[in-house]
Amino acid sequence: MKILHIDTNHPLLIEELNKNGFQNETAYNTSKEDILQVIKEYDGIVIRSRFSIDQQFIDHAKNLKFIARVGAGLENIDCDYAESKGIELIAAPEGNRNAVGEHALGMLLSLFNKLNQADQEVRQGQWRREENRGIELDGKTVGLIGYGNMGKAFAKKLRGFDVEVLAYDIKPNVGDENATQTDLQTFFEKVDVLSLHTPQTAHTLHMINADFIAKFKNPIWFINTARGKSVVTIDLVNAIKSGQILGAGLDVLEYEKSSFENLFSDNQMPEAFKYLIQSKQTILSPHVAGWTVESKEKLAQTIVDKIIKHFKTY
Repeated sequence: MKILHIDTNHPLLIEELNKNGFQNETAYNTSKEDILQVIKEYDGIVIRSRFSIDQQFIDHAKNLKFIARVGAGLENIDCDYAESKGIELIAAPEGNRNAVGEHALGMLLSLFNKLNQADQEVRQGQWRREENRGIELDGKTVGLIGYGNMGKAFAKKLRGFDVEVLAYDIKPNVGDENATQTDLQTFFEKVDVLSLHTPQTAHTLHMINADFIAKFKNPIWFINTARGKSVVTIDLVNAIKSGQILGAGLDVLEYEKSSFENLFSDNQMPEAFKYLIQSKQTILSPHVAGWTVESKEKLAQTIVDKIIKHFKTY
């Protein structure tokens, strides 16, 4: 089988596929338009997020048997159309779930203990102990929306704390020893910490908005290591200002380009983002929760294993 690699990944991906009899070619810097002219020659493609795989692309890829994305989500692929053409879709959420779980926990503990604020103040010669008094995670109720690979990884990290973990998911019977699956009403009544672990779909787009936030009985802390466009940023900012959200750890932002490689589509910085970067109640990172040294290799190995399992001929 002939595979085209559109984005750079860990070198083991191509090395292992070569060892297993696949023919691999790269087009890391080739434009989408140029790839369209040759994609019919390939049986499979491996991508990250450089551009979308839309209906036009799929129509040109007349011999395509699979699309593999070295990442967790598939929102940059027209999945329904690809599947209608008999193309198998491969993702690798198993590869970076541990990294995401650790990052979410790190953000939460940093918010609770005001680590970013304290660090900056000490660097400036300020020694404000009372103003940097933290709070403890023990005794809190942590609510996870989305209880797949990422949600389960975060719940596992919370096992060392004396916390109640609740999970809400559209799929039934996904709860386990680390989290109790519950309905939304119970979720809104009990949760102190809200952590998002959902893919980007029509159902999750702008899901975290003013109406949703207002349903929580208690002021909450918010962690988002999932997708930025699931959150209406101006509503998040207003909730921080009003005290309904006590702090937010955001690894992803509504303003990211679809490729995730750049922040803004133009040079305009939204007013809501200006507030986030100035606020002491926020911690921000550039979509790197699943972007560890270890996860880069794990993601590649996961894709290799799945391609070999389904497409290697003996």
